[in-house]
Amino acid sequence: MLTKQELKDIPNEGLVALLNEYVLIMCFNYFYCGKLVGVNETFIKLENAHIVYDTGAFTAAKYTSAQKIAEEYYIQLSAIESFGKTNSTKL
Repeated sequence: MLTKQELKDIPNEGLVALLNEYVLIMCFNYFYCGKLVGVNETFIKLENAHIVYDTGAFTAAKYTSAQKIAEEYYIQLSAIESFGKTNSTKL
């Protein structure tokens, strides 16, 4: 049985809520990590950006293989599949 539910708009949720946090961004082809410092309607901006080739166990202290790609790096929102807060020491 379906029931009616109230929809709520929660301001500053999603990527905006993670500003200035270290994040793991899972995209169509690659995973990226770094400090999220910018979000707009098209892109996000990471500081200390790394491409993650192998995360290893998500409970592990460090990623198995993460290579630094830039001090600042932009990722298109339309390529992001999922995202979340991660630990800066995993780099």
